Amino acid sequence: MKVQRGLVRNPDEAKILQLAETQHGIITSTQVTEAGIPRRCLASMVRSGLLVRVERGVYTFPETWEDELYILQWRFSRGIFSHETALYLHAMTDRTPSRYTMTFPFGYNPGNVLKRGVLVKVTSEETYPLGIMTLPSLSGHALKVYNIERTLCDMVRTRHKADIQIVNRAMRMYAGSREKDIGRLMDYAQRLRVKSKILTYMEILL
Repeated sequence: MKVQRGLVRNPDEAKILQLAETQHGIITSTQVTEAGIPRRCLASMVRSGLLVRVERGVYTFPETWEDELYILQWRFSRGIFSHETALYLHAMTDRTPSRYTMTFPFGYNPGNVLKRGVLVKVTSEETYPLGIMTLPSLSGHALKVYNIERTLCDMVRTRHKADIQIVNRAMRMYAGSREKDIGRLMDYAQRLRVKSKILTYMEILL
């Protein structure tokens, strides 16, 4: 980060910059409080141009590309990127999602998520943690996303709502991948009640 150090007026501001530098240029008000620094320092740093407020409680360096996926994850920490968004993060589709999709456990109130234009999916507490992993965003932040086996099962479950071409292409890519795990795919398919549909795809493609 290139910053005019003369704008840093006290040790608290310097510490905030150090914390942000370790997190790809993003800092949250919660993290500032946990570090024992008064939150008013953030407002002062915004006024002086050291930081930009991009979301309630989220601040970045001025030159830091706004990582919308990371910010969504911070705001809605129980959400897991899924369906078409997960396919995109796994590089299993060349279509950039027009709206991001996140899956939440049953009982979660999605009101604020929907206000952000996010497509919300709901699953049971039992299947919610199935297949969670991390992948980097374009700017290097770790995002919680379902693995490809879980994602394919989710896409098949909602195929009547999904683009059939996207699903078919992803299935072909998976079948041809050296990293595929058919055992895991079948296990997930059984638990998510789409085994017959997944078997039909695999019998054709393998």
